[in-house]
Formats: sequence, structure tokens, C-alpha cells
Amino acid sequence: MIYFDNAATSLKKPQEVTDAMIAALTTMGNSGRGSHESSLDSSRLIYHTRCQLANLFNAPNPSQIVFTLNATDSLNIAIQGLITAGDHVITTVMEHNSVLRPLYHLEKQGVALSLISTDHQGVLDYQKISEAVRPNTKAIVITHASNLTGNKVDLTKISTIAQAEKLLLIVDASQTAGVLPIDVTSLGIDVLCFTGHKSLMGPQGTGGLYIREGLEIRPLRYGGTGVETYNQDQPESLPTRLEAGTLNSHGIAGLSAALTYIEKAGRATIYQREQQLMAHFYQGINELPGITLYGDFSTLERCPIVALNIGQLDSSDVSDQLYTEFAIATRSGGHCAPLMHQALGTVNQGAVRFSFSHYNTFEEVNTAIHGIKKVLSN
Repeated sequence: MIYFDNAATSLKKPQEVTDAMIAALTTMGNSGRGSHESSLDSSRLIYHTRCQLANLFNAPNPSQIVFTLNATDSLNIAIQGLITAGDHVITTVMEHNSVLRPLYHLEKQGVALSLISTDHQGVLDYQKISEAVRPNTKAIVITHASNLTGNKVDLTKISTIAQAEKLLLIVDASQTAGVLPIDVTSLGIDVLCFTGHKSLMGPQGTGGLYIREGLEIRPLRYGGTGVETYNQDQPESLPTRLEAGTLNSHGIAGLSAALTYIEKAGRATIYQREQQLMAHFYQGINELPGITLYGDFSTLERCPIVALNIGQLDSSDVSDQLYTEFAIATRSGGHCAPLMHQALGTVNQGAVRFSFSHYNTFEEVNTAIHGIKKVLSN
């Protein structure tokens, strides 16, 4: 199988990830639930991974890194833990349902919501963000890059607006963590939500948040933490406050190994390879008759994603044909990004998304180009 669905989950992982998880399954106990070596080993590994993530995002303190199940879990913790009835939130049509659905849920409870539009290439109109600010605006909740078009948001511009208006800045880095540089300190990010199973190349079931020091978030879950057993309330200090229950230490072991791999290989080197593969694919299909491409490819900094349609063919039919005839795995349909599809006019047709990993080869990309040409000729 030729796998071009890395924006959904990275399929090929570094061998070190598998090795680390197998070792963890046979050696790690429950972190914080004992003083024996297996429990302490788990605690040490989890703390080490916090340090790795803090280093990756330039967070001042590893205790500001909280582990979760995935980015959806992280976003729910952030959004539902910071926003209350009477608040106003600014977000965009670029967002994934993991942002939109929690906000829609809160909208029914009295939270006001403004959705910022994009142009026909899916590029955000930053001026409209400033114009949307109200006296009761609490936060800007925004993706760092669209999971459909690959377009990157200029977080420097967003941060400037947020700081000028004294708003919280909550960033969904699902598509960019491990791909693009993210400096939470210089960008003034209050909460960064990320997942481990995409470009961080860790296992599914891992994710987390960076939370600015001093920012208080209401817990989404309450329960055992291994500390303050006789306290009826959830502990106050991070990361314990937001990590009720047993952590996925086996998965975190895999995530740690993936982070070590990224550090050794070089994030920038990995990203450059992915951009080269994406550019090769884009150049091979860009001028083909009947192809519609979505997103802004004039910028050098974007996620390694190409979304397209072929004539009026349903995107699912195209993906099925590519897989049946060429064993090419892509993602079709709505991509959990309903408003982005509305903005692009692709609600009924959907889109075929190719998303690249540095493990892909130019030979695989050439096969994909040939496959697109074959579908066009049918």
C-alpha cells in the first residue's frame, strides 16, 4: 500500500517507537501509584517526555505540559475549561469539528460565537478578526493549519491581535506539531493543543496541552491522581489537575521515542523532505485538465497536504479507484471540516486529500500522479 493519509494519522513510525512501546508493556507500572521500581520508571519516562515536549515548544516549565488522549481531548479541556456563558469567542471556518463542536455545545449554553471567513483559496482574512472583537470577547480559538487545504495561519498576526485586545489565544496544532516550528513563549500562546499520532509520529491515544503558567483551567474529568488522596477536590497544581486517572504510559513511551527520533533526524530536515514530495506531486498534476486544487500553494510554509477534485466525480469514488487500482490510500469526503468545505464549495463533492510523510518516496508520488492521470482518462 502507498500511504498518503498522514494528516489523519502517520502510519509508518520510527522503529524506535515500536521498540519503546514493547519494552514499556513489559516493564512499566502505574506512574504515581507506588514507590517500587516499575512505578518509578513510568514516572521518570513521563517526566522525561514532558521535558522533550517543553523543549520542542519552548515552554519554560515541563509541568506546563499536560498529557491527554488526543487533540480532541485537549481542545475540549481547553475550551470547556476556560469559556463560560456570557463570553464571546472568535474562531474560523478553517476549524476541525474538534474545535467547532465544543464551541457549538457552549453556544447553546449562552456563549456567543463569531466565525471568520476565508477567500476562495482558503486564506484567512485577518482584518475580520480584529473587527469581530467585542467587549465580552474572551478568546480566539484557531487552528495553526487547515487539515483540508494545508494552509498555515500566521500566528504572529493572531497573537498581536490577542495581546492587544487582552484575549486568550488557544491554538489547535494537530497538523503542525512536529512539522512547523512553534514557540509558545514568543508567540504568546495561552494554550497549545496537540496530538501525538500525526506528525509527532507517536502512537494513537497520545496527545497533550501546553498551558501558560498562571492560567487556570477547570478540569473536564475528576478522579484519582496518585496524590492528595484525602482531598475531596481535584488538586490545584499542574499537570496533576488535568490528568485524572491512569496515564497512557505505554503510549507516552512511544511518543518519547518518536520525539527523540525527530530531534536526531531534525524537524527542519523532515519538513523539507515532505515539502519536496508535496511540490513534486503538485507540479505533476497542477496543469492537468479537469483538476481542481484547493489551498494556497504560493507560500513556502504550509503543511504537506494537497486536496483536489477531478471534474465532477465524487471524491469517494476517486479515492476508491486509486486504492483499488494502485493501492494508494487517501482521504475523501468531508475531513471533519464542514465550514471549510462550505467556503470552498465542496460540500456535496467532498475532496480527495493527499498528505505526505518523509517516509514516502518520489516513486510513490510518481505512481500517484499516474493514478490521477488514469482516473482522468476513464
